[in-house]
Amino acid sequence: MTWLSIAQRLAAMFALAALLVFALVGVVLHQVLRDQIVRYQHAELSTKLRSVAHSVAMCDSPERWRKVQDKIENLTTSERNTRFWAWSESADFRLGADRALPVRTGNARDYGMGTLDRPGMTSPYRTLEQIVPAYGQRPPVRLWIGIDSQPYVAALRTFALAFVALALVGTALVALLGHWIARVGLRPLQRLSSQARTLSPSNLSQRLRTEQLPPELGHLGGAFNGALDRLEAAYTRLDAFNADVAHELRTPLANLMGQTQVALSRPREAAQLEEVLQSNLEELERMRGIVNDMLFLSRADQGDIALDRACVPLAAEVAKTGEFLEYLLEEAGMRLRIDGAADAWIDSALFRRAMTNLLHNAVQHGTPGSEIVVELATGRSPGEARVAVRNRGQTVAAEHLGRMFDRFYRADAAREHRGERHHGLGLSIVKAIAVLHGGAVFADSGDGVTTVGFSLAEPAALRA
Repeated sequence: MTWLSIAQRLAAMFALAALLVFALVGVVLHQVLRDQIVRYQHAELSTKLRSVAHSVAMCDSPERWRKVQDKIENLTTSERNTRFWAWSESADFRLGADRALPVRTGNARDYGMGTLDRPGMTSPYRTLEQIVPAYGQRPPVRLWIGIDSQPYVAALRTFALAFVALALVGTALVALLGHWIARVGLRPLQRLSSQARTLSPSNLSQRLRTEQLPPELGHLGGAFNGALDRLEAAYTRLDAFNADVAHELRTPLANLMGQTQVALSRPREAAQLEEVLQSNLEELERMRGIVNDMLFLSRADQGDIALDRACVPLAAEVAKTGEFLEYLLEEAGMRLRIDGAADAWIDSALFRRAMTNLLHNAVQHGTPGSEIVVELATGRSPGEARVAVRNRGQTVAAEHLGRMFDRFYRADAAREHRGERHHGLGLSIVKAIAVLHGGAVFADSGDGVTTVGFSLAEPAALRA
């Protein structure tokens, strides 16, 4: 049914539901009608049987039996669909039967009536029987009364055919009406589709109008608009990211080209050429750092980085990172202090990379000669932790705090770079590593103290 429209599918389901209802009603009505007919047959047969049985009971001789026969013949002549049979051991007290009739016993639904098949009859007789006790010269008589069921069977058949015809016509009408109702009901969806077709990449701010939509479609339109909002934001970030990448790579490329052109403008001594190559190597190292960081962030966004996590003391990992940056700290005259302790499930290599970036950031923007404090705290459950790096320096404005972890973002007005060249991906990598560990990043600044850090969550496999 994939080729059917929604309106056609709804019409087909309406028709199927109507057909099932008609069938159920038809079966019930047919059964009710049959039961009423059976009850009517039983009432008619029992009334006539009692009347004839009373006459037979009063008969005590063959002469009076002939009068009973005349009464029965008159009764059967006036009602041709009714017949009587009587059988006894004496041939003088028999009627239409020279032996006991092969009547099939009925069930409770038939009120005890039996059925009797007769040659040339398409439908059997409905029968009731009664044994009249002996009286005078008459021995016991077994008396039967039968009524032809053909008219009743024909009536049931006619009712069934008429109801089937009406059910088919009703089902067709329900299908047509259902199709019309479905088309009317789906008009808001058609309008929504028409709006969706007008969306264009050239106008990312365009949204679907959901004011006049039904609640169900209103929720759908709202969810679609939310997806468009996220898509626009992602497209804007991607556009800004591409521009930042182009800007970051343009500067070292321009330096490389300029220095190389100057070096080739006239003959140079070996020492001068070596100095130019050394400068070019620094620019190439910077470009390689940008490319490697971009590749890491791309792999992190796509979830292609596999974590080798183990539960380790974070203080020891921070201390190892501090030893690695010992020369940088000594050059800035800064000291590193670790407060607190916590164990967490981490990938040690990635954790040290995040700590290296945070400590670099603290050294770069901290006051020379001050102290950098790394605060470690446990989370709400085992395996969770919080890592915060605090340093003294210029206060970061609130409008910059929310964007500190954006790629290539620099709060130049709020931070002092002291001539160092960084490409603005360090804190973005910290954020990516925190997300890989199921955590989040945070930043706060006030009264000359800036705190930047991230949280770590317990692996989902262990939580389960």
